[in-house]
Amino acid sequence: MAQKLQDPSQQEHQDVMPLLGIDHVEYYVGNARQAAYYYSKAFGFKVTAYAGPETKVRDRASYVCEQNEARYVFTGAMGPDSDIAKHAFEHGDGVKDVALRVPDVAYAYEYATKQGASGVLEPTVIEDEHGKVVRATIAAYGDTVHSFIERENYSGPFLPGYRPEEPVPDDGPDVGIELIDHVVCNVQLGGMNEWAQFYAKVLGFEQLVHFRDDQISSEYTALMSKVMWDGQGRVKLPINEPAPSKKKSQIDEYLEFYRGPGVQHIAMLSKDIIGTVSALRQRGVRFIRVPATYYEDMRPRIGQINEDIEEVERLNILADRDEEGYLLQIFTKNVQDRPTVFYEIIDRHGSRGFGLGNFKELFLAIEREQEERGNL
Repeated sequence: MAQKLQDPSQQEHQDVMPLLGIDHVEYYVGNARQAAYYYSKAFGFKVTAYAGPETKVRDRASYVCEQNEARYVFTGAMGPDSDIAKHAFEHGDGVKDVALRVPDVAYAYEYATKQGASGVLEPTVIEDEHGKVVRATIAAYGDTVHSFIERENYSGPFLPGYRPEEPVPDDGPDVGIELIDHVVCNVQLGGMNEWAQFYAKVLGFEQLVHFRDDQISSEYTALMSKVMWDGQGRVKLPINEPAPSKKKSQIDEYLEFYRGPGVQHIAMLSKDIIGTVSALRQRGVRFIRVPATYYEDMRPRIGQINEDIEEVERLNILADRDEEGYLLQIFTKNVQDRPTVFYEIIDRHGSRGFGLGNFKELFLAIEREQEERGNL
């Protein structure tokens, strides 16, 4: 049962947007059952909940996949005329909702819309025998939205309307993904500053770092990026835009095939990247590769690390160091037919950065993939 909240919360709040973290990321896909199977087998997620005709949801089928604190929802349409089907037709499999957990949805929605956000769903109470969840939604870049989720008074498997679901049988190695570290979006030329200002105004975010086009470039292409965050590290949302260049950049390619702005990649945190990448490779996940010469330059640059450097090189993992510590990272190839969405595995040892020292080699590696596709 769902009902609109008639009155915004009258609780006292500081003039900020309190965020508890990323609640979940929802994809609209062509086939939700197959997507859940893929993420179970390839990335080691466990199916935990389901909503669909069997739970009296008539227009969609949704599977919830979880691994520690990382949660994805894969939703497919039951008919060709739904917004879900139209989204999948336009964008391919892509992220619809980067949902944020908040302590008070009514306050969060009121704050965001007063600061200029466009409302999609007003604060709504959804209830079942397990309690209640409050949800509201605002529009973001392209067709992407942010839902606010308040679930302190709910003990069910995910949301009302979902039932517990048996996981896909899986005998693969444990992957060890802990949580979603950051979600990266691509926007059109000139859109980066606009959306950085949106997050600063609507969600009270701060700019953590700004990468210029001369820092992320090759002979042919370039991009610019600003990382917006909540100031606590619970939610980090980098924003990329293409920079004028001789050839089509990876951002241009994404915007062409996604048909507009959207989520480009999601970084997932591991506390043992050697074990995680080994497990993912064993499960069949394919990664972008950098040349062996990268490691000749990396060794003196990165210095002493806890991991076996030979294993880091064997698995083709990248490393970077800043004044706060170091990080290890690796990027998958695209995970669907269109050259749009991919994933990053990141292991942080003090560093809050994003691998600036790796951008050049990563950029060149992605360009090699573009050239192979005939899209450079």
